[in-house]
Amino acid sequence: MSRVIVTCGPSYEPIDEVRRITNSSSGELGVRLANRLTSAGFDVVCMLGKMAIFRGSCEAGKVVPFSTNDDLLAKLEVLARDGGADAVLHAAALGDFKVRREGAERKIASRAGEITLTLVPATKVLPQLRALFPQARIVGWKYELDGAREEALAKGRAQLAECATDACAVNGAAYGAGFGFLTRAGALTHVADKGALCELLAGWLPRDAAQ
Repeated sequence: MSRVIVTCGPSYEPIDEVRRITNSSSGELGVRLANRLTSAGFDVVCMLGKMAIFRGSCEAGKVVPFSTNDDLLAKLEVLARDGGADAVLHAAALGDFKVRREGAERKIASRAGEITLTLVPATKVLPQLRALFPQARIVGWKYELDGAREEALAKGRAQLAECATDACAVNGAAYGAGFGFLTRAGALTHVADKGALCELLAGWLPRDAAQ
């Protein structure tokens, strides 16, 4: 049975032990995708951000919660050593920045008044997936708010080249309604909504790998 890893939901990065910064992501798309692939006969591992707010049930064979970008990467490394995967669909909304801690307080006292946070680049997971899963079909996501559709698609194509992925799902206000599914071969398919994207991806994976 073909093994598919789906990452979804947001990561978070701690400010201290009780506060954190995160991205806005419900995790709904990834859970729906995991459910669709499970129903199609794939062995699905759903890696779900702990701060995902979508409350629909996940029917994947295995659900693995994650917190930070580094935590997700470490758990992907374990899966890579434990049998690998035939496909990785990286839909998680990972943070681009983490907080550089200046002090050792477990909880920063609010009575101290104004504080300044220094943000530094967080670990990038997508560019590391090809080395972890060299034979897998890998899909990245490109969510863009500014610019026009062609600019968003150009960034998706750049991601394909830079990260050695097989496909990229482009969405956001810059793309407009729906999703653009780009492949390494240059094909572009537009789908209207999340359900249609789940159907496209279920059909795009090799059919003889599912049982």
